[in-house]
Amino acid sequence: MEFKDYYKVMGVARDATEAQIKQAYRRLARKFHPDVSKEPDAEARFKEVGEAYEVLRSPEKRAAYDQLGSGPRPGQDFRPPPDFGTGFEFSGAGPGDGGGDYSEFFESLFGRAGGGAGRAGRRGFDPGHGEDHHAKVLLDLDASLEGGSRSLTLRVPEIDAEGRISARERVLNVRVPKGILAGQTIRLAGQGAPGRGAPGQAAPPHGGGQAESKPGDLYIEVEFQPHPLYRVEGRDLYVDLPVAPWEAALGATVKTPTPGGVVDLKIPPGSQAGTKLRLKGRGMPSSPPGDLYAVLQIALPKPTDDKGKSAYRALAEAFPFNPRASLGV
Repeated sequence: MEFKDYYKVMGVARDATEAQIKQAYRRLARKFHPDVSKEPDAEARFKEVGEAYEVLRSPEKRAAYDQLGSGPRPGQDFRPPPDFGTGFEFSGAGPGDGGGDYSEFFESLFGRAGGGAGRAGRRGFDPGHGEDHHAKVLLDLDASLEGGSRSLTLRVPEIDAEGRISARERVLNVRVPKGILAGQTIRLAGQGAPGRGAPGQAAPPHGGGQAESKPGDLYIEVEFQPHPLYRVEGRDLYVDLPVAPWEAALGATVKTPTPGGVVDLKIPPGSQAGTKLRLKGRGMPSSPPGDLYAVLQIALPKPTDDKGKSAYRALAEAFPFNPRASLGV
C-alpha cells in the first residue's frame, strides 16, 4: 500500500504545534469542502485532509505515526512494522469495527475505528467511570510460558505548554496470566483515565456536589518478541530441530528442547527435511494447551579431511539420484 505523509498533506512541518495544525486544517477544510470548492478533486482532498488531521491532532496517534519517520522511498510498497504502536498508551479500549471512511493506510495503523472504541470504551457509555485506555506491548514468550509479574513501561503522549508533542513514562507492575496468547488482553482495573470529579478533572457544568466517579480501565494487548528457539502460531509452538543425515535416514532418538524441559524424541527412519513431529500438549500452556512441533532440519557435517571427503564420495556412488528431478532439471 502507499505510505501517506500526513504532514505534507496538511502543509506543516513535522515539529508543528497543535495550533499550527488546527489552523492548517481549518484553511484546507474550507478550501476543499465539496459544497463550496470548485477543485475537481475536492471531495478526495477533503477526505485526505480530514484523515491527516485525525492523526496529527491526537497526541497518541501522532506520536505513534512519527515512529515511522518519513516512510519508504517513492514507489516502494509500505507495510506497517509488526511492533507499530507498541508501548504507547491510547485513549479508548482498543480498535473496533466502526469509525470514519479512512484509507487502507490509516486502517492498517489504527484500525477501522481509528484505534479506539470511542469515549465510552468497552463497557459502553457509563457516567460512573472514566474513559478506558488501551496499549499494545511486546512480551518475551517466557512471560506467558511461566506467568507471573512483569514490569511494563508505557509512553503517554501529551501536548506541552508550547503545543508540541512530549511523552511521559508510566511504569506498571502487571501480572501476566500463564498461557496468554498473542492478541489477548490483560485488563487493569482502575488504570485508565481518572473519573469525573477526580483531582485535575473539570467540574460538571451544572455544578453541585456530584460524587467522584471511578477511573476507567486499561486494556493491554499482548504480542510476543521473537524467541531464540520457538515460533508461535496460536496455541502451538514450532522449533527447528537439526538432525544428522544418518539420523534422518536410519531413524534415531534425539534430545529435543521443550518449554517444560528436554525430552527424548523418536525420529522415524526415512525422515525428510521439513518433516513436522508433533509433541502433544507441549505448546502454549493455555486452556486447552497447544502442541509443540519439531521441524526437522538436515545438518550436513563439513568434510574437513580426506576421510570425510571419501565418505561423501562413497555416499554419492551408493545413492545415484537427482534431488532436483521434481524441478525438471
